[in-house]
Amino acid sequence: MPFQVVVGAQWGDEGKGRIVDWYAAQADYSARYNGGDNAGHTVTVGERIFKLHLIPSGIIHPQVVAVLGNGMVVNPHRFLEEIEMLRQADVPVTPGRLRLSFAAHLITPAHQALDAALEARRGKASIGTTGRGIGPAYTDKATRRGLRMADLQAADFGARLAEAVVEANRSLDLLGAPQLDPAPLVAEFGEYARQLSPYIADTSAELDRALRDGKTVLAEGAQGTLLDIDHGTYPFVTSSSTVAPGALTGLGLGLAAAREARVTGVVKAFQTRVGAGPFPTELFGDLAERLRGSGVHPWDEYGTTTGRPRRVGWLDGVLLRYAVRLNGLTELVVTKLDILSGLETIRLCTAYRSGTQRLAELPFGPSDLSPFAPVYEDLPGWQADVSGVRAWSDLPQAAQAYLDRIGELAGIPIRLVSVGAEREQVVPAP
Repeated sequence: MPFQVVVGAQWGDEGKGRIVDWYAAQADYSARYNGGDNAGHTVTVGERIFKLHLIPSGIIHPQVVAVLGNGMVVNPHRFLEEIEMLRQADVPVTPGRLRLSFAAHLITPAHQALDAALEARRGKASIGTTGRGIGPAYTDKATRRGLRMADLQAADFGARLAEAVVEANRSLDLLGAPQLDPAPLVAEFGEYARQLSPYIADTSAELDRALRDGKTVLAEGAQGTLLDIDHGTYPFVTSSSTVAPGALTGLGLGLAAAREARVTGVVKAFQTRVGAGPFPTELFGDLAERLRGSGVHPWDEYGTTTGRPRRVGWLDGVLLRYAVRLNGLTELVVTKLDILSGLETIRLCTAYRSGTQRLAELPFGPSDLSPFAPVYEDLPGWQADVSGVRAWSDLPQAAQAYLDRIGELAGIPIRLVSVGAEREQVVPAP
């Protein structure tokens, strides 16, 4: 199947990076379609750990061309840092295999300053942004005053950037935040223009040609379904379309690309989120600490981008069914099954209760989940360490039963199960 979308089915941090890496072994293109460096995708290959925030995870495979689509907002400093990090790890990065859409928007220090000032102004009502300037950059895009990658090559780019900084300073002044000097930023971005120019391309046309030629395009979503600007736990969401249909607009592809597309939803064996917002199945105390881990290992529950400890809880089947519907998921990948080893009982939310009502579906989306209490089904846990398992039949019967129940609740098959952070710690489903 030439077009595959890998999307997070929860609040992000589901382990999409290593799953994209797994599927990218058979892909020709790996393409990010939304977000910016507020995303954090971790891939572990032997002793090497790659933490990517902008560049698609598939680039680690030498045959893959990596694409940053028009739906993204890009911090050029971070982009160049990641290129250097990959080169230091002996991953070949050239303009021939790393492509940056001319229509992707630029993130500037003015956006980052506005992000911090706005979040500070919210005080206790803060929404938990990463402070990377993502929201203000998308705001400029929506109000038609943003700067795009193609603008870096324009003769008047310096003047336009200076004008944007002056405009941002007006807002910063109203927010009581320090103002920015445009002059050094113009010089800094002039150097970025020189370095980024070879990577800028018409990626929409390039991906369309690739699909017409029968090549495989692997579309990589950032964040997760429940953080979608339209369909997530608004206002505790990101500023872009995180769902699978966003791959078409975020990469500049028509509906024909979606015919018989493979849409893979990645979901943890439990539930996590970073920052504020509703979380019906959230856990606290010793059990929460047990699921979260120590923060010593890259697979512990601390944000790749923010470093903040993630909130943890039992897997929410109501929200999972919602993600299946919104994305048109055709299959699931379950990650972090190994973390549940050693628990006597594992709980699974199968419905919500509101007063005397039992609800299997959300009545008005997930923005306000406060009226609902989770309805749990208790399943037996398993004691065996599953991190060395590579065949479904070698998983403990209780683990198989838990996975079968997840697939039953979701209404779609499970294709892969991750049992560790390493690239090869994957169990294919029968």
